[in-house]
Amino acid sequence: MPFIGYKTLIEEGDIVLAFIGRDAIKPIRINSEETLNTRYGVFPHKSMIGKRYGSQITSMKGYGFIHLLQPTPELWTLSLPHRTQIVYTPDSSYITQRLGITNGSRVIEAGTGSASFSHSLARTVHPHGQLFTYEFHESRFLEAKKEFEEHDIDVVINHRDVCKNGFEITNYDGGYLNADSIFLDLPAPWEAIPHLPKVINKNEKVGICCFSPCIEQVDKTVKALIEHGWTSIEMVEIQGRRWEARQSMKRDVDDAILRLKDVKRRKLEGIERKRKFYADNGDNNSKETENDSNDVREKRKLDEKEQTKVEKTEFNPFGRGMRVLEGDPKYNWLKVSKNEAELKSHTSYLTFAFKEAVANL
Repeated sequence: MPFIGYKTLIEEGDIVLAFIGRDAIKPIRINSEETLNTRYGVFPHKSMIGKRYGSQITSMKGYGFIHLLQPTPELWTLSLPHRTQIVYTPDSSYITQRLGITNGSRVIEAGTGSASFSHSLARTVHPHGQLFTYEFHESRFLEAKKEFEEHDIDVVINHRDVCKNGFEITNYDGGYLNADSIFLDLPAPWEAIPHLPKVINKNEKVGICCFSPCIEQVDKTVKALIEHGWTSIEMVEIQGRRWEARQSMKRDVDDAILRLKDVKRRKLEGIERKRKFYADNGDNNSKETENDSNDVREKRKLDEKEQTKVEKTEFNPFGRGMRVLEGDPKYNWLKVSKNEAELKSHTSYLTFAFKEAVANL
């Protein structure tokens, strides 16, 4: 699977992220016998096989489209099934940079949760590093383990309450993990901090980040870090406002006037046709037709609908009533930059600290 590494073509059994809209990304596993149903139409999986990742495909009826994206940790974060609150990319990217996590790093993560950050960490440390992740909730542990196996991600996952039982793994290199980075997303990280000396690298500088939604948790965490010899303690809050570059359809006043004139012309044409029909055939509501049978009145009604019908205009300068592909050369476009209406501010406080190598103390 391409969560770590890349593929060109979509094959049977692959996981594909169907980009339905800017706020709608649906993960699907390709099965030639199944179809994807969306508000833009029906898309058979067999029509996706052999397509390049990033391709745009149209629905069976030809009026809607989606994009087929290769799964990445960033896109998975936007589309994964939530089991817990997750770490989003603005936080995860900052944490990775601040702790210096890279290829070859050995990272401890507790708890796993929805495994959003786990996917990102596993890709970052690949292929020479290792991620050790812990989840105390059994059902979440089993779901995460299944996802790692399906996504072909090399992660050592453990079902354990690290606050009570620590981080040592009896079946892994004597339980000594030699970790150089720690990420704690726990209700009480101060209870897990005392267990860390047994599993961290004694010969290198080690960094830790604690992800806590409440400032009271930060206060207790800082006291525990100081008590156990961690230094350079700092708390950070990420506030991100997303901007996006896109094309917006250009709407000229002249086009609007022509559109209104066209609507008025069709309306007047319809009124004139109705007048002529009533003059020739009478009106179902007039006194002259009161004694007509129901069959005659019903036939007159159908004839009226057919003979006074005005065809819909093909003049459509704004693409109204259709889903128009951004940048379609049939329309005029302007390049614009837009930001989110609301500031997505607080998710959690990030408390960082470091412990120097024993040789430097």
